[in-house]
Amino acid sequence: MSVRKKYGFLGVVFSVCVAIDQITKQAILDRFVLGESVEVISGLFSLTYVRNKGAAFGFLHSAPESFREPFFLAVPILAIFILGYLYYQLKGEEKLSAWALSLILSGAAGNLIDRVRFGYVVDFLDFYLVQWGHWPAFNVADMAIVIGVSLLFIQSLRGRKVVAS
Repeated sequence: MSVRKKYGFLGVVFSVCVAIDQITKQAILDRFVLGESVEVISGLFSLTYVRNKGAAFGFLHSAPESFREPFFLAVPILAIFILGYLYYQLKGEEKLSAWALSLILSGAAGNLIDRVRFGYVVDFLDFYLVQWGHWPAFNVADMAIVIGVSLLFIQSLRGRKVVAS
């Protein structure tokens, strides 16, 4: 993959993922009040408007705001720079890594946009099994991050280097 194609690919994946993430979050903000839930698939899936002031699974949700806000602004910015550097280091044949890093970058950016705009991340995808309870609500940016990390994991299981050295 040429340099032009590599960055064109990143631009397309990034633009599409961030746009879908922000459009879906805005749709929730426009149509739901905080805590409102609409069951989509009985006993399995609802759309539920949740504000996540922490990280994955509410990590640091209860930390003091004076710590939490700067931390959750600084960490994604640092991660974006590191991921950008790793993407820059990719060779043309490392297509799975290009997908993975593009998705992770997109997800980090989508959630960073929320933190800058609102001071929290808008989550709304609520999966659960009635007898076992709810999985923590998440959003499209979170899905991009999980898929990207999963691709890196799959690549590592296949015995290939995960990112360029």
